[in-house]
Formats: sequence, C-alpha cells, structure tokens
Amino acid sequence: MFPGLNALWCILLAWLIGSTPFSLLIARWMGGFDLRTRGSGNVGATNVARTMGTRWGLLALLLDALKGAMPAWGLPLLFQIPTESLTLVSVLTGVAAILGHMFPLWLRFRGGKGVATALGVVVVLAPSAMGCALAVFVVTFLISRVVSLASMAGAVAFAIAQISMQGAELWSPQQRALGIFSLAVPLLIIIRHRANIGRLWRGEEKPLQIRKPSAAAEHPAGSMESDHPDAA
Repeated sequence: MFPGLNALWCILLAWLIGSTPFSLLIARWMGGFDLRTRGSGNVGATNVARTMGTRWGLLALLLDALKGAMPAWGLPLLFQIPTESLTLVSVLTGVAAILGHMFPLWLRFRGGKGVATALGVVVVLAPSAMGCALAVFVVTFLISRVVSLASMAGAVAFAIAQISMQGAELWSPQQRALGIFSLAVPLLIIIRHRANIGRLWRGEEKPLQIRKPSAAAEHPAGSMESDHPDAA
C-alpha cells in the first residue's frame, strides 16, 4: 500500500482507539453502574475519581492518555510511514485519537472533553511543552480545586510553551502541522469547556470532591448527583 492509504489507516484506527470509553468500562465492570448516570454524567477520568475514588480515577486517566499516546507513536511506525511524512501523519493520528474520545463511535458521538487523551498525544509530539502545561495544570488545580479551570489553563500554557520553545521553526514546512496542532487542539479543548466557562463566570463551577468508593456504592445505579460536568 502506498503511504497515503497507510496514513488513512492510521487516522481511522486512531479514531476507533480513541473512541474506546475506558472510564465507562471501568465504572461498569468494577463498579457495576453506568458512569453516565452518576456524578457529573461525563464519561471521563475525573468523573470516575468523583464516583469511584482516586485509584480508579487515576487508572482511567492513564488509559485515556495511552489511547492518545500509543496511536500517535505506534501507528505511523506500524504502517511504515516515510520519514518525510512522519510528523504530519503523527499529528493527524493524534488528532484523530483526541476526536475519537470527544466523539466516540461507540457512544453515539457523545464523549468527554479530550484532556487526558490530548495529554497522551503531546507526550509523544511535544514532551517539553507538555511538561510546562502539566505544571500549570497542577498549580492551578491545587489553588482552585477546579478541574475544568486547570485543564483550560494547561491547554493555554501548552500553546504558549510550544510556540515560545520552537519559535519560527514551528512554522517551517516540516513542522507546520505540529504548529497548527499546538494552536488548534488547545482551542478545541477550550471550546469543549464552554459550559464550564459559563459556570466559572457565574461562580457556579464546583471544585472536585472525590467520593470514597464505599460512599459511591450507596447510590443506586440510576441516580444522578448534582455535580457539574467535569473536564476529562
């Protein structure tokens, strides 16, 4: 197969991998409930932590990050993408994984905010800028305890760090796809948080409160708590 078709296979498979709802599966297999009926109703790692505890939330975060990192790194190698096309195909593959999480095939295109999956992608594509973004996320979260605010701050920090570190090189023909990625994905994450932005503006966004697993189990599977949608 010629490289163009191989690239299409990378993108398609990345989207399917990104569509895998690990948080929903963890809640169903380990908690016995539908994550969409608990906590914020969001199918992300934050809602797993909110309803099942830190241990399961971290597992969901790791799996969501891996479904971004592994396609962006592994699929271009598996399909032997030529060196001159590697950056472009890796970026497109990573974007497809993020979009798969946001618009999953298996959940009628109703997914999470894409933060954890984007984290996995940028570990592969831009690890130095990712480190800056992660530091900003952690500091913002420790101060505010609001995941959505920390996620958006981390996304903006990633864009600023990437542009600052790479400079004009980021817009060279070889790196232009990564430059567009560095602006477009943070913007997309912020757009996905538009409801959270409204609540932040009104002072209604709630800080993350992690429920102990025993307490989470007391709620029937069809119940929905009053927490706001979270970020992951």
